[in-house]
Amino acid sequence: MPCRHEGFFGNDTLLPIVPRILTSVVMSGPSKDDALGGDSQSPNPESNDHEVVRDRITNRTFNEWYSEQQFQNNILEGQAYFNGPSPPKDPGQHTPSKLLQCHRKTSYARKNAPQEGTPPEGLFWIGSEFEEQVVVPFLQAMTTPNTYVTNSLWIDTEIAIGGTELSLRGSTDPTIVTADAEPLFVTEIKTTTSLDHLSEPKPHHRAQLHAYLYALDQEYDHSITEGMIVYGSRKTLNIESFHIQFDPNFWERVVDWMRTQTEYEQSTELPPATPERDWECNYCSFKHRCGEVETPYTDTGCDGLLPVFDKYDRQNLQEYLEAHEDRDARLTPTLAHHFPDLVEKFGVYDWRCSGCGASFDWNTVDWNGNGDDLPFCPDCAEAGDLVTLSGPEADSQLNAGRE
Repeated sequence: MPCRHEGFFGNDTLLPIVPRILTSVVMSGPSKDDALGGDSQSPNPESNDHEVVRDRITNRTFNEWYSEQQFQNNILEGQAYFNGPSPPKDPGQHTPSKLLQCHRKTSYARKNAPQEGTPPEGLFWIGSEFEEQVVVPFLQAMTTPNTYVTNSLWIDTEIAIGGTELSLRGSTDPTIVTADAEPLFVTEIKTTTSLDHLSEPKPHHRAQLHAYLYALDQEYDHSITEGMIVYGSRKTLNIESFHIQFDPNFWERVVDWMRTQTEYEQSTELPPATPERDWECNYCSFKHRCGEVETPYTDTGCDGLLPVFDKYDRQNLQEYLEAHEDRDARLTPTLAHHFPDLVEKFGVYDWRCSGCGASFDWNTVDWNGNGDDLPFCPDCAEAGDLVTLSGPEADSQLNAGRE
């Protein structure tokens, strides 16, 4: 199925019915005054303040608080472009950290398909802290009097292959440099659950380091052909390091992967699923959309929320709807039942029966949000035909499925 962009979410049959209701997007969680009912007076010593605090400490308020901290910090650091999803990438532009991975997963991520499950914020945080608080000081202690450590270097290079123009952009991990900040030796830092069965670096990590070496070698007038991939255990803080010498044959494989990925996207063709290992699909953020698990979805394009699917994380869902605001993105009826507080902000698609063509406001259909027990079309039921409203609700087009 091609990743199409015309119409609404790649479906020419979309019939938007309910006017979308949008209010201003609130990036932070509830304020202290809001939580206290708007009363900002001095607390009463006899009041149950501890109960107020107790009730505030929930997973949702924590996630909203943490998200707001990140949002503010990005602005403080002059990196506001990190707030919200990245814009879809040009087909020829590639990021070193995404190389040599499943072509389909890469397309989904590059085109901002809605991610399933919960984002691994904890893993990102641990990886960043391990690099900044542990590895960088360690590298500084290992340098010679003539060498130094820089947190990162920016790369931006062009590659032409067989008439296809490619570009590589991104930032390295800590790099050993001269006193003039010219790179000598590049590192790539990764954290992992265990080092026990790690006998060699993972191919996509090796590809990432090769991208840095290639780009820096092109930019500077001295040869830069060596680096190191350092894995750190999140459990023990032990490390395992692998010295990497630039390999032209391996790099040719990486460039060919980039060319193939670009050609898939230029043709608007949904790439095949090409995981390196079978178990990777179990941890993929797009496994339902792709069809690699036992659900009714398969080979779904890049646009739109999956029908009768409730496994979207709140933060991912909000980011997706905000990013597609100009395309009238809304909640599906299923998600409206699971996130009722988002209804006023984003609006909800109608149910629509493809059996008789009737449509119904999402909250006028008698249904409790259980995807295993879908509602019947009221009009078809009155005519003696029980037709189940069953999707794809994300496109306001509900297919009929006879009992």
